[in-house]
Amino acid sequence: MDQFTNWVDNRHEYAKEWKKRTGGKVVGCLCTYVPEEILYAADILPIRIFGGHEPSSVVEPHILGMFCPFCRDTLAQGLEGKYDYLDGIVLAQSCLHMRQTFWSWKKHVPIDFTYYLPMPHCNQAVGQNDYLRGEYVLFKEAVEKWVGQPITTEALDRGIDIMNTNRKLCKQVYEFRKARKPALTGLEAMELVLSGQMVDKREHNEVIKSWLTELPGRELKREVGTRLMIVGSEDDDREFVQMVEGKLAFPATFVVEDHCTGARYFWDELVLQEDRLLAIAARYMDRVPCPSKDWPERKRFDFIFDMAKEYKVEAAVLMQQKFCDPHELDMPSLTQAFKDHNIPTYLLEFDVTVPAGQFRIRMEAFLETLVDFV
Repeated sequence: MDQFTNWVDNRHEYAKEWKKRTGGKVVGCLCTYVPEEILYAADILPIRIFGGHEPSSVVEPHILGMFCPFCRDTLAQGLEGKYDYLDGIVLAQSCLHMRQTFWSWKKHVPIDFTYYLPMPHCNQAVGQNDYLRGEYVLFKEAVEKWVGQPITTEALDRGIDIMNTNRKLCKQVYEFRKARKPALTGLEAMELVLSGQMVDKREHNEVIKSWLTELPGRELKREVGTRLMIVGSEDDDREFVQMVEGKLAFPATFVVEDHCTGARYFWDELVLQEDRLLAIAARYMDRVPCPSKDWPERKRFDFIFDMAKEYKVEAAVLMQQKFCDPHELDMPSLTQAFKDHNIPTYLLEFDVTVPAGQFRIRMEAFLETLVDFV
């Protein structure tokens, strides 16, 4: 477990060392819809660009104050040189806020390779997979031109295997969160998944395999308390999760989550087809969707409540990045759906920094109301 924590804490140092060790290129991904299989096939290390959770004023000339804190924070990291080791950045069609981060980064941060990858806004459209395959052809050609070598079918198979292995292993770890006394905390699960988006997944896979040999006999010396689920916007706020699981008057454990830096990132494996690019396109269009693509029907809700049942969730924390329009539009229907399933919810709005004192009081009050309910 220490290795996952170390990777998260030292993400930049890891990437710089990886470049020196391998001589390879590192590409920053601004969204989990970027097809990492293609990048791994080109011997490129894809990493997710995260914020630093520190106040910054450098983004004001570039992005509106009413845009979400996550896109502002990630742009600030780029403008301040925190990701100066990146050789390229890629954004798959995302929300308006993240698109502005990409275009500002492209314009103001010196970098060798940038690519905006179009994809359907709606994952329920007719012909979506064929359309996305066509975009992947162009993306693959752009990457090939950049690295100076072709991406063969064998290379794509290697990239697919790296990604699918990581997805399978993460799901195996998540099985241990279902137990009456989970073998890992929500914070540990968060660091497991976050670190996988920051390091070479081949190394990540080996550490998970080792950890899986320990988990069956692992017993945490802590009270489980209320079994909580996180649902909402991008979330890498370790401070908040640590506080809820270890510093409140009423014990609680996060047993599962639905957000783009948690289970939704790795949950769906790729089903191999003869046409590798079509198979990759099908995986990213058919995966558990982001609310910006989950329409006209909210199919993601079925996944959420299947997970809630499977992991014996007793209450949910709805976490929304401030001004996150896709999730904000989801909240009324999502809250009602949780009521229909007799699961209490509590909404928290997150900014660049976490107001730990306020959230501690609010979460303790919420958990106190659940003592008799659960």
